[in-house]
Amino acid sequence: MKAAASMNPALRRIGIVGYDGINALDLTGPAEAFASAFTSDARGRTRPCYELLVIAASRAPFTAESGVVFQPAVDFAGAPAVDTIIVPGGIGVREGREHAIDRWLADRAAHTRRIASVCTGVYALARTGLLDGRRVTTHWRHADDLRRRFPAVSVDADALFVRDGPFYSGAGVTAGIDLALALIEEDFGSGVALAAAREMVVYVKRFGGQNQYSEPLQYQTRANDAFGDLVTWMLANLGEDLCVDRLAERANLGVRHFSRRFKAVFGKTPADFVLSLRLTEARRRLSLPRSNIDRIASSLGFGSAHSFRRAFEKQLGLTPKAYRERFGFD
Repeated sequence: MKAAASMNPALRRIGIVGYDGINALDLTGPAEAFASAFTSDARGRTRPCYELLVIAASRAPFTAESGVVFQPAVDFAGAPAVDTIIVPGGIGVREGREHAIDRWLADRAAHTRRIASVCTGVYALARTGLLDGRRVTTHWRHADDLRRRFPAVSVDADALFVRDGPFYSGAGVTAGIDLALALIEEDFGSGVALAAAREMVVYVKRFGGQNQYSEPLQYQTRANDAFGDLVTWMLANLGEDLCVDRLAERANLGVRHFSRRFKAVFGKTPADFVLSLRLTEARRRLSLPRSNIDRIASSLGFGSAHSFRRAFEKQLGLTPKAYRERFGFD
């Protein structure tokens, strides 16, 4: 794969670092997000926002962990100035095999507006000392190892992505797309970023303060076999009557025994759990184009739009309308 490079000087140039042992999605996810960003002039003509360059230690092809082969556009020695550097993750940088990357990053840092790492790409930046005293994130699986190897770096294992000064870090894999969308929004505003997200058919544009795990996924991961099937069924039937009696019957347990076991697994009563699932789905729907608050309330099993608004504001601290205005596509 070779990134197409335009020579239009009005474009912001993104340099994406490549190397053997890279995670392919850490490279292609952000690249496709940037490539999906367009602006329009006064005559309605669209133009791309970014020029993309895949940059590596040499012009030789490099191979991802998955076996996908990439062709860099330029090597480190011949790389032009870039606005933003993206360092994807992968075993190559995590195990310190690519010292040329570390040296190039250290040399370019003072002359680059911002540098972002995806997943374990943060290891390359940490080795340069550029992140000492700064807050970062990485894939949750590698957070403890990152802390151990780089004690001067503050690691937030939960965040989707983090900014500290000119340095950005993302949790990895699909979170690299979220990070790229945040950078697009920073450069060109939320309208361009949301249009790019829509073009990529992203489920929902997520924000850096969100956890790496979605709430439903956390619940499904935590559940035992019996409750795992129950949670899947609940997620597919949020508009139905999900009273404790029906849930207990679904789990083939008595109501009292079911309630005790359920709270022991999830840390919430069945009623609070159902409300949390409904409000999480409501937040997702409010982020979509042309969302209607009354229809959302009805389809998610709230007795009325009023009860939905009251529950939403109590848990999230703002009304559904305010949430939609702040985070929605419209």
